[in-house]
Amino acid sequence: MNRLLLGGILSLLMVGVGLVWWQGRAQVEQEAPPPPEPVETPEPDVLPSADVTDMRGPTPPEATELSREQRRFFRYDRNRDLRITRNEMLSTRTSAFRKLDKDGNNLLTFEEWAVSTADKFDGADANRDGELTQGEFATTAPKRRARPACRC
Repeated sequence: MNRLLLGGILSLLMVGVGLVWWQGRAQVEQEAPPPPEPVETPEPDVLPSADVTDMRGPTPPEATELSREQRRFFRYDRNRDLRITRNEMLSTRTSAFRKLDKDGNNLLTFEEWAVSTADKFDGADANRDGELTQGEFATTAPKRRARPACRC
């Protein structure tokens, strides 16, 4: 019996709360301001204009001509700190895999490639500090072959 009485009281309480909420919402909607009046938009044929004679933007950066060796150096120097670390040198050597196949099985293992590249890096690193300066890097340039004057 107590459960039935308690259930009835809770039901009436919930209905009362719902009615109060519904009435409060209706009152808020009545006192709400009217919707704003539509704003006239300018004609689409008229473009806005401004006086920009006194305005100045930032100066553009100056372009400098790089030598062939500097361009080659910056292809390896990814973080532009003017030094090439071992990781920077190894990361760009993927196109040389075919040349590095020592056992001739048409499969290049990472060890074959890494040993050759690490040896090349160690040969160029004259002061043995683990980084290549621009002068040290210049010694790793591929040797140019003389091209024949004609294709006879």
